[in-house]
Amino acid sequence: MRQITAIQTAAILISTIIGVGVLAHPRLAVLAADTGAPIVTVLGALLGIAGLSLVTILGVRFPQKSIAQYSEMILGKWISHLASFCIILFFAELTALASREFGEVVVTSVLKQTPIEVTVIVMLLLAAMIARKDIRTFAYVHLFYLPFIILPGLVIVTLSLKNARVLNLLPVWGAGPDGVFSGILTIATLFQGSFIMTLVIPFMRQPRKAYISAFWGWLIAGGFYVLIVIATVAVFGTEEIKLMLWPTLELAKATSLPANILERLDAAFLAVWVTAVFTTLFSSYYLTMKTMTQLLHLRDHQMFSYFILPFIFLLAMLPQSVLQLYEIIEIVGRIGLIITIGYPSLLLAIALIRKQRGEPNAGSEES
Repeated sequence: MRQITAIQTAAILISTIIGVGVLAHPRLAVLAADTGAPIVTVLGALLGIAGLSLVTILGVRFPQKSIAQYSEMILGKWISHLASFCIILFFAELTALASREFGEVVVTSVLKQTPIEVTVIVMLLLAAMIARKDIRTFAYVHLFYLPFIILPGLVIVTLSLKNARVLNLLPVWGAGPDGVFSGILTIATLFQGSFIMTLVIPFMRQPRKAYISAFWGWLIAGGFYVLIVIATVAVFGTEEIKLMLWPTLELAKATSLPANILERLDAAFLAVWVTAVFTTLFSSYYLTMKTMTQLLHLRDHQMFSYFILPFIFLLAMLPQSVLQLYEIIEIVGRIGLIITIGYPSLLLAIALIRKQRGEPNAGSEES
């Protein structure tokens, strides 16, 4: 039966989109556009909402089915199965890369004597255990953790502005058009988690409210990323950011509470960031499992929770260094745009031409 509200859907979107990429994304935006980093982030977010809009329109058009199910109606059995298999591979790899990036940050900043394998497997085990639950628990987890992600992040951004210099943000259009298009694609990859809408809409009480949820989810998550970039560039300047691996973490280190109650906020920020990573990784893990279940026409997704864990762990351990990790993240992210924007575009175009749509009034059963 339909159990997910519009507010829960927006919360799922926000906490899924805001994730592991928060730490490195100011550097990626600066490398692409120099002082134009905030504008590139806005343009990347606009490209991100294109993919989100497509999957939302498709979801409302087929309100009882997820993308693996309605793609069978649109493309036929074999082509849709191949596409669903690509979706599974992509989000399994996305889960692996997020867990590896999490591990790199933790062993570099906090647990320096702990093997990276331990931090990665702990995060994956946590996601696997909770992903065994149903869609209602999935929504509750996201809604519960959302304030712990947004509010501390906004506090750090606000407090950091006392060290900001407006001149660091000029010129606002950056050094020129070179690299801007590449930067837009890179920033758009941060919004690929919004693909989770294909899974959530069939369980919404009022699927048509998915448009409102998508808009607010995108606006809050996109606004959060833009604020982080503005604060980081304003405090450090572009040349210094280019030398940093994780500028947002450095921003937290340079920020203190009033009256020096806490001289630096990096420890508090890392606690917030772990929560953000978990919710993002939880969504991609859940999406991988549910798509596998629907591809194989099974009713229970729980059997996959621990089955896929060793494969994701092995994928996470493949990069040989943190630099190679970010090279792989960039390549996989670009390929993912074909899956999260190109594939829904194809499905929607064919569905419109053939005038295909799902049954609007029947309920949906949790599988």
